[in-house]
Amino acid sequence: MRALALTLVFSGVLLVGSGSWIHMKAQVAQWLLEGAWVATTAGLPAVRPWPWADGYPVARIRSASGADLIVLAGSSGRNLAFAPGHLEGTGLPGEDRYAVVGGHRDTHFSFLRDLTPGDLLTVQSRDGQWHRYQVEQSQIADIRTDRLPLQGPAGKLLLITCWPFDALMPGGPLRYLVSARKLDISV
Repeated sequence: MRALALTLVFSGVLLVGSGSWIHMKAQVAQWLLEGAWVATTAGLPAVRPWPWADGYPVARIRSASGADLIVLAGSSGRNLAFAPGHLEGTGLPGEDRYAVVGGHRDTHFSFLRDLTPGDLLTVQSRDGQWHRYQVEQSQIADIRTDRLPLQGPAGKLLLITCWPFDALMPGGPLRYLVSARKLDISV
C-alpha cells in the first residue's frame, strides 16, 4: 500500500511538473526576449534573445487585459514554444501592411479569448514607435475546410491560435482568429 501511495505521489508530481514546464518556459522566454527587444528598439541590428534561438524579436503586443508579449520572427513550432511568432511573407506588426501573428492558446495567446470587438491593442514596432489597433471581430475557422486569411488589406493585424481554449489535446483543426485594424495608418 505504501509503494502504491509513493508511486501515485511521484506520478502526480511528474504530471504537474510537465504541465508547468510549458508555462514556465514561455514566461522565461519573454524575460529573455525583453533584453533583446530593448536592443532592437535602440536601433541595434537583429539581436537573438539566446544563442540557439531561431528568431529575433520583431514587435511587441500589449492588450488592455495585461498581456505584454514580444513577438519572434518566424512561426515555426520551435519559435511558438517560446513566444508568439510573426508569419513570414506578411507585414510586420506596426507596419501599414497586413500582418499575421500566431501563438499558443494555452500560453501567450490565452488572452485572445477575452478580446471583443472595440477592444484596443497597442503594438510597438522595431523603431520603438507605438501603434494602436482596434479589434474588429473574432471567428473560428476549420483548417480542413476554410482558408485562413493570410493576405489582406493594409493596416490589418490577424492573431491566430488553436481553438478551443480549454482543449485537453494540443493542435486539432480549429483555429481562433482575431482581426484588428490599425487606427493610425498612414497611406
